[in-house]
Amino acid sequence: MSVASGTRVRWAIASWLFVLSAVAFLDRTNVSIAGLQISKEYALGNQRLGWMASAFLIAYAVFQVPAGWVSAKFGPRRVLTVGVLSWGVATALTALLPSSVSHAAKILIALRFGLGIGESVMYPAANQFVMRWFPAEERGVVNGLIFAGVGAGSGLTPPLLTWFILHHGWRSAFWFSAVVGVVASAVWWWVARDRPEAHPWVQPSELRVIRGAGSEVSTEEKIASSSPSYAVPWRLMLGRSDLLAMMVAYFGFLYVAWIYFSWFFIYMAQVRGFDMKSSARYTMLPFLSMTLFCLLGGKLNDVLTRKYSVRAGRCWLAAGASFLTAIFLLLGSQTHNPQLAGIILAVGAGALYLSHWAAAIDIAGTSSGVFSSMVNMGGQIGGAVTASLTPWLAQRFGWTTSFTTAAAFAVLSAVLWLMVHPERPLGSENPAGVDGHEFVSRGYTAPQEI
Repeated sequence: MSVASGTRVRWAIASWLFVLSAVAFLDRTNVSIAGLQISKEYALGNQRLGWMASAFLIAYAVFQVPAGWVSAKFGPRRVLTVGVLSWGVATALTALLPSSVSHAAKILIALRFGLGIGESVMYPAANQFVMRWFPAEERGVVNGLIFAGVGAGSGLTPPLLTWFILHHGWRSAFWFSAVVGVVASAVWWWVARDRPEAHPWVQPSELRVIRGAGSEVSTEEKIASSSPSYAVPWRLMLGRSDLLAMMVAYFGFLYVAWIYFSWFFIYMAQVRGFDMKSSARYTMLPFLSMTLFCLLGGKLNDVLTRKYSVRAGRCWLAAGASFLTAIFLLLGSQTHNPQLAGIILAVGAGALYLSHWAAAIDIAGTSSGVFSSMVNMGGQIGGAVTASLTPWLAQRFGWTTSFTTAAAFAVLSAVLWLMVHPERPLGSENPAGVDGHEFVSRGYTAPQEI
């Protein structure tokens, strides 16, 4: 990156958020790839592996709101640096656990709980960065870029870590994950700043684009720019009727997502009959699909917002994506051909990721880190339920029932997205009847050239 390209600094830093997002999911999903070896070494079984995943997600959910507050108070640069470094430490401690240790299951659950605390800062801090560094008309695309890291990290994990496991044992896979985390945190500290005004590479021309030259800047953003101790509007956020709708919608979203993150590799191996290498290849497909659909969804998000309304871009797209996901889950789980089933389920994973976080930023503005952390808390509870409920349902009623349950939650998520109103920002004086044209008049419109 050079100073000469200063008018694109925001995109260069956002690209590293893509990397951090990928590292986060490398650390989250490594236990599912190494799960068969870890389970054998410590005599765990699928249920205890599920408890490990649930421990991560419970910690991740519980610490979402504190993570949002910390991100708003101390800024995304410091918070993400410390957070990503902690992921590497937790992963390294897992690799150091001896085979002969007593109460291995409890220790592993505690380590995953610690990893969940560290990773809880990832997306609240990323939302703070997006709010401070990007004008509203670019937020769909940049959120698509950041969330594409979910698919990239999860997609690269199966073949990459499988190679380490087959050649050097499961601990080498965890050491690799730990080193990547430490390096990623160092690069983020070097390249990032909390605000574009503080970055030496940002040119005045880029700052004018970020701050929306020629358009209104909200009073809230002006206050936040001049006062780092700006108070979080808790009453306004908790008083929103669509906060609960978003929380439950995201519960359904992550209930589905964590079937792929926690169980898809094991499902392909144990149920569809693939060997470890083939399972790794097919487990890549959902996450590659997520990556592509994330980028597509970010673009569609902004196009629909500009052409129709912010609600069309943020909510109608998310509802349609959830309905599509439910259809693919039902079709894929009942398809007899293992290869075709894997492809159909992979497309369902991609459809899920057409929707993004931009609605939370539109609603909460400078408080989007805290607001999105509350939404994310609801989602992570869904993931925690998935991690333990899915193997139980599969054992009692079969894997088709597990996927059918996930499809039902996807439909619920779709319905709830239609109850969300990102066109009504916090503190708007006349929220009733606000449409996309009024949204534009508040200063959220795109400049003629981006």
